Amino acid sequence: MHRGIGLCGSHRTGKTTLAREISARSGKEFIQTSTSEVFADNALDPSAPMNFATRIWIQDKVVSAAEAIWAKASGPFITDRTPLDMIAYTMADIQGETDVDCGAFERYLDHCFAVTDRYFAELVVVQPGIPLVHEAGKAAMNSAYIEHLNTLILGLCADERHNCPVRVLRRNLLDLQQRVTEVIEGA
Repeated sequence: MHRGIGLCGSHRTGKTTLAREISARSGKEFIQTSTSEVFADNALDPSAPMNFATRIWIQDKVVSAAEAIWAKASGPFITDRTPLDMIAYTMADIQGETDVDCGAFERYLDHCFAVTDRYFAELVVVQPGIPLVHEAGKAAMNSAYIEHLNTLILGLCADERHNCPVRVLRRNLLDLQQRVTEVIEGA
């Protein structure tokens, strides 16, 4: 099994563009996951409100689909999503009055942390900073929500339930080529 570098962070931070550039420059295979495909295959709209039971059910399918893709890597790879991102998006839906099945949530967390350790040699957090530009079909440009997710991901990266080394790109590192260099030279 080959292990990869996982770019993690909120949407609209340039992870996919960065992963493609790193792949082109380093020769590492770029593996893209598709959360929207998993939602569509299960007749769900990712932006629609859903109860926690449905959310945890679909998120577990998202992690399993990504795991299947990462398992097929032919060598060291780079990807624009990690299980920690998936946990953060699940946690972002939990509010004080959310009816949470804590057992199902703990199993989901355990699964995500195990997948992180199995498939990743390193995680790199890509923080918010690049200008938000509206693009059709892209996730919401809500800067407060993006910051909320960033905070959750930073916390998850420090969680001792995974053993994967983590680096955090500085917020003011916005130039694509400088970002690529930072990731490649630190790997």
